[in-house]
Amino acid sequence: MSSEPDSALTVMLAMNDASRARVLVPRVMARLEATATVLPVGPGTTFLDDREVLAALPDVDVLLTGWGCPRISPEVLEAAPKLQAILHAAGSVKAIVAPEAFDRGVQVSSAAHANALPVAEFTVAAVVLAGKRAFRLAAQYRIDRRKTDPHGMPGSYGTTVGLLGASRIGRMVAERLRTFDLHVLISDPYLTQSEAADLGAELVGNDELFGRSDILSVHAPLLPETTGLVDARLLGLLRDGSVLINTARGKIIDAAALERECVSGRIDAVLDVTDPEPLPPDSPLLDLPNVFVTPHVAGAVGNEIARLGELAVSELERLTTGQPLQHAISPADLGRLA
Repeated sequence: MSSEPDSALTVMLAMNDASRARVLVPRVMARLEATATVLPVGPGTTFLDDREVLAALPDVDVLLTGWGCPRISPEVLEAAPKLQAILHAAGSVKAIVAPEAFDRGVQVSSAAHANALPVAEFTVAAVVLAGKRAFRLAAQYRIDRRKTDPHGMPGSYGTTVGLLGASRIGRMVAERLRTFDLHVLISDPYLTQSEAADLGAELVGNDELFGRSDILSVHAPLLPETTGLVDARLLGLLRDGSVLINTARGKIIDAAALERECVSGRIDAVLDVTDPEPLPPDSPLLDLPNVFVTPHVAGAVGNEIARLGELAVSELERLTTGQPLQHAISPADLGRLA
């Protein structure tokens, strides 16, 4: 279960068994074992309630964490005096890393970039298809092929696409949309005009974003201040026939207001996330021709999950050669992370 390479670093794996199998596929595990001595954390344990784990913590230099990781509390940090880095082979570290880790000089890295990439790709695909109203047309085509007229739909050329949030994913989407004949708007309180221009987008406020967009894609993190951010008033600013895409979190949008707008047929929606999730079987959103619902598949699934492990191991390799972490998380980042 462990390896002994010529390395000064000892890495403890802290993730559940299912995550380990999906994130650390054989080729990634081989890279990891060639870089450091690897110690697993047994299933169903926390750091301090397992005698073997507790005994090993004083020698651990790096925690390679993932889904199912126990919280890295101040007590864990005290038990691991040599700890240099926490490399998270998943998205947000907010729930697992105690702020005291930064106070102790422990470097923290996240594989959120690797998880963001497929979300951005999914969103761009949704934007392209939404421009042609392909989801609505597909539903109509199943009902009556003879009455389905694609020429009655707006098309993509010159469409205005609005991005709510310049998150990691929002920025990736903006960068990829530059290759299309679209006009991109973006709204984010932390973004400057020059930063928006660098992304090929025009910076606007939320009201203008919703009022001008033909396609509106949500990319804000779920925080107390963004819960229910997209309310009935903002939804009401969307143009008739516009499309709302949500690959972020369902609770960012007022669920009742969204349902009313979609049931009326005034707007279309492409929803990879919902509130609640999953939707109840009797939700009207599941049967509406103007709503396309997917079961939270935009993020890393299947073989895409190995990217997270590859990123974390790449960070470990940088650490062993004295290079700065490429995907480091700072204490200031925590307040803006979901």
